[in-house]
Amino acid sequence: MLEDEFEWHRKQGVKPIINVSGTMTGLGASIAAPGVAKATAEAMANFVSIHQAQEKASEVIARLTGAEAGFLTASASAGITLSIAACITGLDPARVEELPINIGEKNEVIVQSGHLCGYGAPVAQAVALSGARVRSVGQSTLCMDHQITGAIGRTTAAALFVVSHHVVHYGQCPLKRFVTLCHKAEIPIIVDAASEHDLRGFLKAEADLVVYSGHKFLGGPTSGIVAGRRDLVRAAYLQNIGIGRGMKIGKESIFGTIAALEAWETRDHAAIRTKEAKALGSWTHALSNIPGVTTTRVADPTGNPIDRLQVDINSEEVGISAATVARLLGERDPAIIVRTHGLDLGYFQLDPCNLLPGQAERVATALREVLSSAETSAAKPGDTEIARNGSTRAYLDWGKS
Repeated sequence: MLEDEFEWHRKQGVKPIINVSGTMTGLGASIAAPGVAKATAEAMANFVSIHQAQEKASEVIARLTGAEAGFLTASASAGITLSIAACITGLDPARVEELPINIGEKNEVIVQSGHLCGYGAPVAQAVALSGARVRSVGQSTLCMDHQITGAIGRTTAAALFVVSHHVVHYGQCPLKRFVTLCHKAEIPIIVDAASEHDLRGFLKAEADLVVYSGHKFLGGPTSGIVAGRRDLVRAAYLQNIGIGRGMKIGKESIFGTIAALEAWETRDHAAIRTKEAKALGSWTHALSNIPGVTTTRVADPTGNPIDRLQVDINSEEVGISAATVARLLGERDPAIIVRTHGLDLGYFQLDPCNLLPGQAERVATALREVLSSAETSAAKPGDTEIARNGSTRAYLDWGKS
């Protein structure tokens, strides 16, 4: 590694980070390729009709996804809200201006209970911002056909299907069946696929609108992508004269996301998988023969072509918990931020998708140093609770001094 690899962090006065957590918004999601950064910077230096820029984006989105049309907005979360609003108002600007205060008769969105997750904010809140309310279907671990069809009525505006590692992964109605049941009643399907590699499969499964993040696996600037049926895409875009105004996207992010989408077409995905596998191997080797530490290579739960290394910590043998190990790694310089969703179950994961050259080796060294010299004195009361509540705690702590 170059000695000045963290020069930018030092210059800005922020702590350097090695990200083995994944495409997390709280860490900046991903690192843009040089071409994406160039396209973003060039757009900032010029004026352009935003409608024309969005037309260009629509062409690229349609080519990559197979959609009839598409547009860009501030984030995937914004895309969910605008897509739901589109199903309520259609192309009626008067109705667009009335949201979210006067929503009308069609004001419910069907969501399986097991899909009502949080991704930094509750998915139900993304629905509510449109003025609609969630009609929760089934129980958290079981959603049956009759529960879906029974929930559909004259007030149903749309159905939302969430694809995420955060949702319950068993007992849920699969997308194709969900589509069949809802389309039989002429209910449009919106798929939240924010962090998914698959740009075509959800529309092939006959979803009406699909929402992606532009700044996660695609590696673009912060943005959301809405793709699908032309009439609904147009209606979602029209929301920019209403609730979408606060979710607008600038010229720089439009052209940066276009560049990211075009780069996705030519990216050597096989070479990336090979590099990621090498990192997983080095971490597995580094943690071998450490008493109380077990490693397992696990596939992404939503089917993305990425594996992660799960590190299970037997706290009685190691002397500290998985939460404490995660904290100690995060306190290093540079901070090593692991994937923390399973800390309360005694494990964390290492995600290789955002590594820069030489960082896999740094992580391997840090893991051995922390776990080989672990002492019970390193633990702090409530490490697991702090980690579990950490996202909100960070917001509450911000601006104190």
